Amino acid sequence: MTRDGSAATTDEAPAEAYWRRNLAVCVFGSFTTIVAMTLLLPFLPLYVEELGVKDQAAIVQWSGVAFGATFFSAALVAPLWGRLADLYGRKLMLIRASLGMAVAMSLIGLAGNVWQLVGLRLLAGLLGGYASGSTVLVATQTPKDRSAWALGTLASGIMAGNLVGPLVGGVLPPLIGIRATFFAAGGVIFLAFLATLFLIREEPRPPRSARAGGGFSSIPDKRPALAMLATGMLLMLAVMSVEPIITVYVAELTPDPARVTLIAGLAMSATALGSILSAPRLGRLADRIGPWTVITASLTASAVLLVPQALVTSEWQLVGLRFLMGLALGGLLPCIASVIRHSVPDRVAGTMLGYSTSSQYVGQVLGPLLGGFVGGHIGMRAVFLGTAVLMALGAAGTALARPKGMRA
Repeated sequence: MTRDGSAATTDEAPAEAYWRRNLAVCVFGSFTTIVAMTLLLPFLPLYVEELGVKDQAAIVQWSGVAFGATFFSAALVAPLWGRLADLYGRKLMLIRASLGMAVAMSLIGLAGNVWQLVGLRLLAGLLGGYASGSTVLVATQTPKDRSAWALGTLASGIMAGNLVGPLVGGVLPPLIGIRATFFAAGGVIFLAFLATLFLIREEPRPPRSARAGGGFSSIPDKRPALAMLATGMLLMLAVMSVEPIITVYVAELTPDPARVTLIAGLAMSATALGSILSAPRLGRLADRIGPWTVITASLTASAVLLVPQALVTSEWQLVGLRFLMGLALGGLLPCIASVIRHSVPDRVAGTMLGYSTSSQYVGQVLGPLLGGFVGGHIGMRAVFLGTAVLMALGAAGTALARPKGMRA
């Protein structure tokens, strides 16, 4: 029954009954797959060496290629999986991604040489996409007045996976071995596959003829979606332009060289921790006051917080400011997805969220290139100031792009 006493429709009942359970499964599945994708960071060079690469420079080069391969292939296919989710079902894409990742991660543990490692990492990106698929399902199956909070909760799970993955990768290999670590990761993802298969419920879908067609041509006002694609790319560019130079920057601030890696790790973790804590809260706030206001405020706060990071004189000042930066950034990704969800027809929501994922991967690629170039040719502090300018421009652009009459 609805609040006014009338009978609920069959389309409304599944969403009301299952969306929280769907969210819990998606958070678990996204967390486990992200942990699996990032756990090899601490031992990847050791695995590359075990696979027969002996030259130190070659080990570093192959490690970078192997790690980036997954994200490169994932960026290429994200719009495709989003479109297929619109046509054939979001749950089906999560089943495909979780089973594909479970198989790919286990196969990585069987690699016989570095070429196979890179190929299997590419395969993991092609077959994966659980986190982005979860974003599509949660955005489209959650009641619209709770979507930003739900997406914020999902974002916290994804960011927690990025934080926990390297920690797991540092603990497990000494205990069970590198190859067994991949097998264990594949086993955990297979549990996510089973949970997805048996626990997630998707709303009844309209006839396929009603879902055919789509893309940009079916969106009445394209400005909000385009603005969110640009904002997602800007967000990841801003984050990744700073991350690669953090260790070098900390070395300039820390008198004790032995503490450089520790402080750099704390600075990076502080940003992730701040985002984990703030994402659900900013999502709930966006449900009340509107995601556009939260996005503009978050970009503005990030721009302001980047300026003192260029002026710090102590490593602990940097760690504190990075934590505050994480608090400000935590609401951006769920709010971006929420705006796209509210701005496009349901039949193309998955496609547009797929493009959003790809735009964020573009930012992840461009960020380190830009940060490294500016840091190497102008100076470390210029990276923070330049990123602050980009974030301020993003805040201004978002404010201008908001359609008139749309809830802030």
